[in-house]
Amino acid sequence: MKFIRNLVDSVKPNFEKGGKLEKWHPAFEAFETLLFVPGETTKNGVHIKDAMDMKRTMMTVIISLIPCLLFGMWNVGHQHYLAFGMEASLMEKFIFGALKVLPIIVVSYAVGLGVEFIFGVIKGHPISEGYLVTGLLIPLTLPVTVPLWMVALGAVFCTLLGKEIFGGTGFNFMNPALLARAFMFFAFPAFMSGEVWTDLSPEAGQTILDAYSGATNLAIFDNDYSAIQSVPDLFWGFEQGSIGETSAFACLLGAAWLIISGVGSWRIIVSVFAGGFLTGLLMNFLAPADNLMHSMHMPALNHLLIGSFAFGAVFMATDPVTAAHTQKGKVIYGLLIGAFTVILRVFNPAYPEGVMLSILLFNVFAPLIDHIVVEQHIKSRLKHA
Repeated sequence: MKFIRNLVDSVKPNFEKGGKLEKWHPAFEAFETLLFVPGETTKNGVHIKDAMDMKRTMMTVIISLIPCLLFGMWNVGHQHYLAFGMEASLMEKFIFGALKVLPIIVVSYAVGLGVEFIFGVIKGHPISEGYLVTGLLIPLTLPVTVPLWMVALGAVFCTLLGKEIFGGTGFNFMNPALLARAFMFFAFPAFMSGEVWTDLSPEAGQTILDAYSGATNLAIFDNDYSAIQSVPDLFWGFEQGSIGETSAFACLLGAAWLIISGVGSWRIIVSVFAGGFLTGLLMNFLAPADNLMHSMHMPALNHLLIGSFAFGAVFMATDPVTAAHTQKGKVIYGLLIGAFTVILRVFNPAYPEGVMLSILLFNVFAPLIDHIVVEQHIKSRLKHA
């Protein structure tokens, strides 16, 4: 590393004030701080209260996403070969999935970081570190069949309108990756929902099994919740869905890493699951007795396992910029997200997922929740003064 440090130091004067490449200083600084811990503190936006800088914090989140990414690659291949009734080894499934998923990740990073670099150079401000995580979150929330140009458009949308327009990472009030997902969902619904989740690339001499359906569990549970896969399959993630969101087990591995490292809030994660489970129980209690197929009868546990509930609870709701910041506020924030997700699923058949909208909605209300908590705390202290 000393050789690299010396090399960076030798070209650094060209990018500093007065150097011939001065205008490219934000881009140079981004590469330098990616390789080495910076020797200065942040001046605005998000503040880290220990020796870690923002890029190292973001890398911690990326590491927590690796189980979802690896399982998602395997599951893409698994669902593909299942659709054709073909036998394949674990490695064959993984390689097939990786070849389908990696281009989506490359486009997400290339376009999103490209916009970040261009914006940073034009405006002369440091390159935002936030996209290191956003660039991976976006692909993991998409179906593998999504066209690459849509991925690029979503990356541009979330970078410009989700962050830069508000001043960059630390000033955005909504989760950028979810904004990209929401934009693509409402702009291109035919590509983001329905029977599009499994890649059905043509295989020589193979036909799709007549009994195979491309619909996700979320697409069918409102009509007949009993048709949903078993709890073990849902927990491990042997189902169709977005690339990185199907496995609750992989999400929990990521949650453990985030909590142990201190980057993710266990209060938010636990509260989202608790809110969803308790609301699911309430739906069971209120379910009509004369219609046993009604979605209100779906077991509360299933709500936590289908769709992107676990992924949203672990990786989206815990975004330190857009979530609530007070300790009590985090619990309220998480409970509301979990509860609202189940309510949306049950009472709005046209929008069965719910997690994305719930988190974005309470991103907006997070400051209000913190304000109320702080005001109540002040009133409580004044009473006992």
